[in-house]
Amino acid sequence: AMGGYEPSKHLDTFNIAGFQHWDGATVISELKVGQKLELEPQRDNPHDANAIAIRFNGTMLGYVPHAKNELMATMAFFGHADVFECRVLKVDPEADPWEQVLVGIYITDAR
Repeated sequence: AMGGYEPSKHLDTFNIAGFQHWDGATVISELKVGQKLELEPQRDNPHDANAIAIRFNGTMLGYVPHAKNELMATMAFFGHADVFECRVLKVDPEADPWEQVLVGIYITDAR
């Protein structure tokens, strides 16, 4: 078998924006590296039509940072929300609240 070049499925990495304003503190002890989080586009968000909420089992953790949400929001608008998955990369309860959870965005492999 030929081992070809495998493009990385990893698209982006960031801390969850607004983590200190939502309910993450109530579930941070349950967050583990590698866990999948839910991405929820919020087109009716009054502050940002590209807003994408990040949830863990329904609990609101915060948002994809504004500077990084345009591509994902556009894809979701056209029905491709399931192209992306969000996973926990690092959890640090001792860090500043806005740096407590680092996540990665990945392209789902539909091959």
